[in-house]
Parts: sequence; C-alpha cells; structure tokens
Amino acid sequence: MNTKYIILYNNFIKLTRNKNLYKSLDTQDTFSDRITIFLAHFAFFLKVNKKNYNKDKLQKIYDFIFRQLELSIREIGYGDQSINKKMKDYINSFHSILSDIHFWDNLNSDQKIQKLKPYLGNFKDIIDLVVYFDNFNIDLSKNKLNF
Repeated sequence: MNTKYIILYNNFIKLTRNKNLYKSLDTQDTFSDRITIFLAHFAFFLKVNKKNYNKDKLQKIYDFIFRQLELSIREIGYGDQSINKKMKDYINSFHSILSDIHFWDNLNSDQKIQKLKPYLGNFKDIIDLVVYFDNFNIDLSKNKLNF
C-alpha cells in the first residue's frame, strides 16, 4: 500500500479529534459528526491546494484519503454491504461540502453558517466552527503541502 500520504491523513485525523470543535455539540459526539468534520477539513484542503498542485497529485491524495477512510470503517466492524453504502454517502457528502465551500472566501458569516448547517446541524454554535474553518482556510493558504 502506498503510504506516501499517510502523514497528511493522520494530520486530518488529529485535527478532527480536537475536543474544542465539539464543545458546542448538542449531544455526545458521534462517528458521523467526526467524519463530517474530517470531510470538511479535507474539502478545505482540496479547495486551497487545487491552485497550487496538479490534478494527478490531488487525485492520488483523494484516492488515498478515501481508501484510508474505508479501511477505518472496516476496522469498526461494518460489513461489506454497509461499507459500500456508507462510503457512497460519505463521498456524496464530501462533494456537497466541497461545492458549498467553493466560494467560502467571498461569503459573510451568516452565509457561511448556512453552508455548514446542513452538515453540522447538531452543533448549537456553528459560528465557532465558521471561525475555526476561516482560520484553517487561512493557515492552509499560507503553507505548502509538505507542511
């Protein structure tokens, strides 16, 4: 297996485990909430880096990330049929997030809240996540892929 991008995947996992992201959650955080936060991180990563890197490299990263995600779901114990359905749902959700954040830099706070709300409806204070992802977006634009 190609482990060239494992550090990137692990960094997304580390960011997703940030307990501060879940402080405004109405309930106990779930696997689904964490996957959504993970997918949002990855979507911002691709949004920022599509200008700086060729499509082949980003496609390899995309394939690797979703393969790792599938392996993680298998480790949890889902069956093959469940995994196929879950992966389809996650990929569709990811592409929706990616589409919704495409013009993130041109949106005001209320519009950003509306973009995140369908995916992160369990959070009381989505504005905290908007601020977080604004900062994440800025950090990504200042750093290279290798960072």
